[in-house]
Amino acid sequence: MRTYIVHKLLHAIGVALVVSFVSFFLLFHTADPASTLLPENADDQDIARFEEQYGLNRPLLIQYGDYMSRVVFAGDFGVSWVAKVPAGGLIGASLWPTLKLAIAAQILATLLAIPLGIISAVKRYSIVDNMTILIVLIGQAMPLFWLGIVLIVIFGVWLKWLPASGSETWLHLILPAITLGSFILPLNMRLVRSGMLEVLSQDYIRTARSKGVEERSVLMRHALRNAAIPLVTVSGIQFGALLGGAVVTETVFSWPGLGRLAVESIQVGDFPVVQAIVIIFSGFTILANLAADVGAAWIDPRIRFE
Repeated sequence: MRTYIVHKLLHAIGVALVVSFVSFFLLFHTADPASTLLPENADDQDIARFEEQYGLNRPLLIQYGDYMSRVVFAGDFGVSWVAKVPAGGLIGASLWPTLKLAIAAQILATLLAIPLGIISAVKRYSIVDNMTILIVLIGQAMPLFWLGIVLIVIFGVWLKWLPASGSETWLHLILPAITLGSFILPLNMRLVRSGMLEVLSQDYIRTARSKGVEERSVLMRHALRNAAIPLVTVSGIQFGALLGGAVVTETVFSWPGLGRLAVESIQVGDFPVVQAIVIIFSGFTILANLAADVGAAWIDPRIRFE
């Protein structure tokens, strides 16, 4: 297990370096920061002074090496070109709201997907199974922004049960978490259903039932443990998708997270903040994938030797 974890950790570090370099190159060299941030009447001297101030006149690899060394060894993501404050401070204030939203959405989707997937597999081709498949199809077809607006209109405007925007209390988390959780709920339900259908046809399940083991124990203790492996494996990828989906969700619900900060920073050309957000998002995605791989290997030891 230790060798497996070390191998996955080295792979994760390599992926992080590639992502950081590609995002650095795209952000700082597909647009001209000087033309974005300086006044329209800025002359060549003003542009040269701006590039000298922020080191934009140096070779790409030197800029990247200097930037990553400051990030890795000092946690310094640079200074916001617009707010004139450390980019890390802006991100620190918005990081927890985004993580809280993503974690809540992940938990909500998982808690709903497991029982619905199990019931759908056990009652295959029944009305319950057909309704579950219908929910999956509807969930996959709904855009996040549309669902968010619908929930705001119904529960925030008409019924006035829940707040429509902000993040002051836990009630403000419900509608954004439902909206973001719907993004991964259909896939989770399909994974649990297909996994349970495959496992329930195995010989050891029939043996357990023939020995008189309680059906609940057969489903939860024997079948679900093996059927959950694909769900655990894909959860790391889903967490990254949730962070990406948070951009839309946070904008709709005025949620003060990294997604909303990213949109605002892109609009004004604040590239240091955008670059820092890309690194943070990719870092959490890579860590989530690493945790999912380790969790799947812990559930099924055979994975460690693949």
